[in-house]
Amino acid sequence: MAEANAGEGEGDPIPLSALQHAVFCLRQAALIHLERMWSENRFTAEGQVLHLNADKASSRKARGVRRETALAISSRRLGISGVADLVEFHPGDDGEVPFPVEFKRGKPKLHRADEVQLCAQGLCLEEMTGVAVPEGALFYAETKRRSTVPFDADLRALTEATIGELRAIFASLETPSAIYRANRCRACSLIDLCRPKASARSAASWRSRMVKDVLAGGDGAGEET
Repeated sequence: MAEANAGEGEGDPIPLSALQHAVFCLRQAALIHLERMWSENRFTAEGQVLHLNADKASSRKARGVRRETALAISSRRLGISGVADLVEFHPGDDGEVPFPVEFKRGKPKLHRADEVQLCAQGLCLEEMTGVAVPEGALFYAETKRRSTVPFDADLRALTEATIGELRAIFASLETPSAIYRANRCRACSLIDLCRPKASARSAASWRSRMVKDVLAGGDGAGEET
């Protein structure tokens, strides 16, 4: 999903893409959506290429399934909005049933960031159509397969909790402190802007290291990495 970062003030809708960032790292979400920081790496570039076709609005119907790409969706109750890559409307007993499909680079992940973003789309579609949306799918470019995601109670709760956390951050205008996690930080395009290792160290810890360095004969001017 590609969407502009409209000002995320306390009363503004939260972009659906911010939910994925928040599950991956709340600090990353704040840096992107609150402080307006961004940096490209190979992973973000691959994601943009993948979305080139999905970001073009279109509508077509085949074998009874209506397919809408780049569909604007929102939820007033939750205060979220964005653009869905693809929404299929499958025929059901009482009319069409929405089925959101989100395109992602790479392969399925160990965390639930992609699932939360997809579930939020389902919640938007439920509110907009008045029809229950029980599941959706994630399509990964590396595996070239869809992975069906049931919108069960646990995932819905996690999605709404993530929205609440983001709402609190945007209201406070405070970016969370850095927590270095090697498996996530190394893949993050913002690592040079975030500097998680340096940011996570306290002033007292830095001062202690400088004192030890001077007593050991150094000049105390060593650069943190």
